Amino acid sequence: MAFVTTNDGVNIYFKDWGSKDAQPVVFHHGWPLSSDDWDNQMLFFLAEGFRVIAIDRRGHGRSDQVSEGHDMDHYAADVSALVEHLDLRNAVHIGHSTGGGQVARYVAKYGQAQERVAKAVLISAVPPLMLKTADNPEGTPIEVFDSFRSGLAANRAQFYLDVASGPFYGFNREGAQVSQGTIQNWWRQGMTGSAQAHYEGIKAFSETDQTEDLKAITIPTLVMQGDDDQVVPYKAAALLQDQLLVNSKLIIYPGYPHGMHTSHADVINADLLAFIRE
Repeated sequence: MAFVTTNDGVNIYFKDWGSKDAQPVVFHHGWPLSSDDWDNQMLFFLAEGFRVIAIDRRGHGRSDQVSEGHDMDHYAADVSALVEHLDLRNAVHIGHSTGGGQVARYVAKYGQAQERVAKAVLISAVPPLMLKTADNPEGTPIEVFDSFRSGLAANRAQFYLDVASGPFYGFNREGAQVSQGTIQNWWRQGMTGSAQAHYEGIKAFSETDQTEDLKAITIPTLVMQGDDDQVVPYKAAALLQDQLLVNSKLIIYPGYPHGMHTSHADVINADLLAFIRE
């Protein structure tokens, strides 16, 4: 297995498939998953001739289960360590949910300044701020995130099963085509990671204000979200991202859930490919 060691001594697991001469596409997973969440996209873009790379966030998947650094600054620094280790140039960074926040912080703080990024994609992503505040009335109340923490602490295995079986993929909607394999794969990825990293990660993805990150991004950025996202409300996410970014393209998918890159991979992959090749 391949790892890169960060400046604070954390071993970050990554996958790196395809020709080293091809344009790199880097995938950033959501909470509490791993790089395995991108299997479909990695195979698709590999077949299209790209170099595909995905990492397990610290405390997630096969990366070290350390007790420190479960915040957007460390997440982004870990990405930068990998990108520099592989000396990636002209890369496209694609992030889902918390991974979208990771992409925004990385691009704004490292990628653009180092001239290593070409484009970015935010899929059902958490920026600019998930938490409901006086200045962010479309956000989610703190009580919801407190319930995430209490559910995780009380019975993480059952909580993860409930999330994957319900709102994440919209499997709780009437008429939904439920995939047991998808549910079990989500649960498997979640249970592989650190309970502490996941617990502290809730604060990272819900309370980090990334308004300034979005304003700082000037590279072409694709914003994608379903209007039936039950995890990250699109009015407080994709619509605001599109307003704050200076060079963005917005696609809202009617009826699509939070995990639409899995549930509707054929549509999402085609739109991703079109954007990258524009």
